[in-house]
Amino acid sequence: MTMAELPRPLAFVLGGGGSLGAMQVGMLRAVTEAGYRPDLVVGTSVGSLNSAVLALKGDDQAERLERIWTRMTRHEAFPGGVFSQVRTLRHSGTNLFPNTGLAAIVDEYLGEGTTFEDLALPLGVVTTDVETAEPRLIRSGELRPALLASCAIPGIYPPVEHEGRLLYDGGLVANVPMRQAISMGAKSLVVLDCAFPGQLPARPQTLAEVVMFTAMISMRNQAVLEAPLAAAEVPVVYLPGPPPVRVSPLDFRRTGEFTALAYESAKKHLDGLSVNGPGLYGVPGLATP
Repeated sequence: MTMAELPRPLAFVLGGGGSLGAMQVGMLRAVTEAGYRPDLVVGTSVGSLNSAVLALKGDDQAERLERIWTRMTRHEAFPGGVFSQVRTLRHSGTNLFPNTGLAAIVDEYLGEGTTFEDLALPLGVVTTDVETAEPRLIRSGELRPALLASCAIPGIYPPVEHEGRLLYDGGLVANVPMRQAISMGAKSLVVLDCAFPGQLPARPQTLAEVVMFTAMISMRNQAVLEAPLAAAEVPVVYLPGPPPVRVSPLDFRRTGEFTALAYESAKKHLDGLSVNGPGLYGVPGLATP
């Protein structure tokens, strides 16, 4: 079975990982060159932001995503220094950063007031329901609150109230939302996971980095457990990441490096790939030698 013959609908599944989301730009470039075109996209946390861009109308989504990441800075996503974080925590009692910077990013790159219904592709945004501690898949309504909720890492950003439910980052329960993609009708998956088990963050130096480190450690093994379950139902093309890079998920200074490394690893994996029915084509957590 060639790539073009993968059963449809084909879903791109994008996982969370903070600044490591830049890797998905390189992965996307590789899968686009290989001829993959999604029929739907599903994302968690930073993967939900990237997924929303992929779902926009037009034929320049990959280039648009690359431009966004080239310009992205830590100050945009996580505004303020240590003293500002202390003030925010003292005021909120729950989080170190406001989500105002993230909201501005959503409005700038996706358009203020944009809804799911405005997109060219079906989009699923995965969040965690605080009351039930279960994943909540959002597929309709305004994009901004859904994306803010999907990115609301506990301790980093505030939870988001959406349609009467209090929501946190979907990475707590579904950092690589393969099950959610299948529930949306996908018959094949291409997984762009930027926080696979091989990618441990650098030793944390600040309270914010401690929170991110803890979150990533708790999230990173989910894919190893869930990928075989999804692969029992549908073909799962699981893109490998580059060799581990020790870096803070709050560090946006190495975007170009991450993009290039991820592109080379994904391209090598896809070259000559043959798919033969349901199964796991790629192993979560292992970089290509």
